[in-house]
Amino acid sequence: MTVRGGRTVRDLRRENRTAVLQRLYFDGPMSRFSLGPATGLSSGSISNVVTELVAEGLVEEAGSVDSAGGRPRTLLRIAQESAYMIGVDVGETRVRVELLDMALTELARVEMPLEAQGPRQIDRYEVGVVVGHVRDGVKEVVRQAGIDPRRLLGVGVGVPGIVVQNPDGLAVVHGQTIGWDAVPLERLLRTSVPLPDSVPYFIDNGAKTLGQAEMWFGAGRGVRNAVVVLFGSGVGASVVSDDLRTGRALEWGHLTVRVRGRRCRCGAQGCLEAYAGAEALLERWREAGGRPPAGADEETALTSMLAAAYPADPEAEADARALAVLEETAEYLGAGFADLINLFQPERILVGGWAGLQLGTRFLHTVREYATSYALSFPASRVRIDLGTLGPDAVTVGAAILPLADFFAHGGRREPADTTEAAPAWQEALKERTAR
Repeated sequence: MTVRGGRTVRDLRRENRTAVLQRLYFDGPMSRFSLGPATGLSSGSISNVVTELVAEGLVEEAGSVDSAGGRPRTLLRIAQESAYMIGVDVGETRVRVELLDMALTELARVEMPLEAQGPRQIDRYEVGVVVGHVRDGVKEVVRQAGIDPRRLLGVGVGVPGIVVQNPDGLAVVHGQTIGWDAVPLERLLRTSVPLPDSVPYFIDNGAKTLGQAEMWFGAGRGVRNAVVVLFGSGVGASVVSDDLRTGRALEWGHLTVRVRGRRCRCGAQGCLEAYAGAEALLERWREAGGRPPAGADEETALTSMLAAAYPADPEAEADARALAVLEETAEYLGAGFADLINLFQPERILVGGWAGLQLGTRFLHTVREYATSYALSFPASRVRIDLGTLGPDAVTVGAAILPLADFFAHGGRREPADTTEAAPAWQEALKERTAR
């Protein structure tokens, strides 16, 4: 195969297809004429790629636009029903499964509660229960949407914890805070979920999928690099950029903010999560004498705490205990944000997750002030700290676009082309040397 600058002709074709698909997806509809400067490709390359994509049903015509002194130019767009994705959020109180089309229109959704099976909260994450919920949820959304499962680009799954690949290339989850020790989640899903073998799985950290969604479609759009933080029962973060490469998950919640401090649910002492996660916030309020609603779930209890600290009635007296806990939490968060600023020097820090969005509307301005005071002045002057814009369900959307990102990276081909090629001569020479 011909090689140009270290890349094969096949590589160049794939990259050209990727460039056209990305521009049509994020900026379309566009004409062939507009695609040239947007992608940097020649008119001949644009014509060849578009012809292929139209023939494959991935791109379709979307009307026309007048041109200066010539005939109208045909607009092109990604065909909305050319493929589908499933996103799964293994959350803190439920498993959410959504099926989306290429325009990210929700075609079906299922939510199944995760309830503690024993005395500890982590007992709700019993592996068999989670796998069963994902299996049943995928089966149900495919049924509701009435699609052929062979048209799925894949199933994306956002989970708490660290995700690594085993020697077979399958995802394994290390979720210390939920009691998962090297859980072979991808293997379990592949053997349990009723989908064709050709449908791939993409399993990753939930904060990372949130970051991907915010960078592509939310408050991070147009930003070169950002840190996206996820607040729920616990705390997580990811470092992301504006290209197709996925970000990097950070166990930010387990950064030590106080030596010999409160015991975290991971087992260590003084973690940020032991002070700033919703579970820890409510526990600290109770310890201070507060009274969360009996039997309420975390979301309801946190709403109650915020209402007590910041009463809607200006004449009402604020709950001093709740207010003190929240003010202390704002400082811990500010210090934690300062660490992110100093380490990664991002353009933006975005706050998401159901707890993050609730807390942010109340005291994000205070967190900004603390972050600025604790961080180095130069990187602090260049960062903005904002709320995410995709809502509390953004992890599901981010999980769904994991297969979409892979699809783009392969030039819009559902199955990567066979890339088996002869090894370079230097590899054979080194093998001979080491075999002596």
